[in-house]
Amino acid sequence: MLPALVCLALAAFVTALLGSLHAGRVVTLHLILAVGAMPLIFGAMSHFIPVLTRTRAPGTGLAGLPVLALAGGVFAVAAFGFPDMAWGRYAGAFLALMAAGLLLAWSRRRQAGMLGRPHPGLAWYEAALACLACALLAILAGVFWPQQWVGLRRLHLHLNTLGFIGLTAVSTLAVLLPTVAGRPDPQVAPWLRRNLPWAVAGTVLVAVGAAWFGPLAGLGAMLWAVPLGRLGARWLRLYRAEIFAWHGAAPLLAAALAGFAASMVFGAAAAAFPVSTPTSVFVAGFLPPLVSGAASQLLPVWLHPGMQGEWHAALRSRLGRYGGARAALFCLGGIVGGMDQEWGLFLSAATLLWFMLQTSAALMQVRAIPLDRPSS
Repeated sequence: MLPALVCLALAAFVTALLGSLHAGRVVTLHLILAVGAMPLIFGAMSHFIPVLTRTRAPGTGLAGLPVLALAGGVFAVAAFGFPDMAWGRYAGAFLALMAAGLLLAWSRRRQAGMLGRPHPGLAWYEAALACLACALLAILAGVFWPQQWVGLRRLHLHLNTLGFIGLTAVSTLAVLLPTVAGRPDPQVAPWLRRNLPWAVAGTVLVAVGAAWFGPLAGLGAMLWAVPLGRLGARWLRLYRAEIFAWHGAAPLLAAALAGFAASMVFGAAAAAFPVSTPTSVFVAGFLPPLVSGAASQLLPVWLHPGMQGEWHAALRSRLGRYGGARAALFCLGGIVGGMDQEWGLFLSAATLLWFMLQTSAALMQVRAIPLDRPSS
């Protein structure tokens, strides 16, 4: 299912970015976040939680959770696209809340049944799911608290972007980039333990501040800057050559971290510069390099799990070709989009479409390589 969810996310991103001029910002955001990102994150968590808890692979029943989340996302998009379906926002929130609750409960069960302590990345995933649940509850609370709808909607947005997606992405990036570089970082686990309180506190303060009391948002952004600055500085010290390479997934993963940090900078600047649009930085400069960079590394494993051989190495090499160039284009698209220029979104969409075409060509090129041939 994970390769299908990757394809769905990429298609949703490209469609939303290209259609942003006509669809409106709310529909664009929900197509990207609720239809594209949310089901993919659920699928990825279902894959990684057994790894983090050193337990068996998930059963087939768990595959329904990304589908349930996708159904919730479709209802949300339909609610904003069709005025007669206003009820869809609440139906979608309820379905996604069910999926988040079930996945969080399953993660807690896995943790309770394992031997020893789980990898600290699990705490980031569970905090992310808790943020998503609170974000969805904020939408449902709007039924009973309509006079606070504007604040609840802002709370929902920031708990989703910085909490659910941000916590998941940053914790995954911290582990994935050293893997891509082929030089694991033994300090990743301590970094995850030490920086989770900063990230969670920053998320809550930004969300509450954006909803009701602006100064808290600035404080929250400063708290988030601590783990982002620490991780970025560590990467530049250990993996500078891989980050600034012309090929590979590492430049894309580094661009994703930079795009996430830039979205916060643009968010802080929005009060002084009304043309600043941090959500455009998020959807054009953060999510596309994140998903395409992770797919460049993980798609071969997800397509054919098990022994890694020449087929996996060849496909990974082809998926990462010109990764540095795409990372630069995504950064440019995010910055220009953040300055409220539509062509920045189109640039990111075109770059993502380039990766999708490159992926199709790569899959055709490796068909002749036997899966059981060992890597040289």
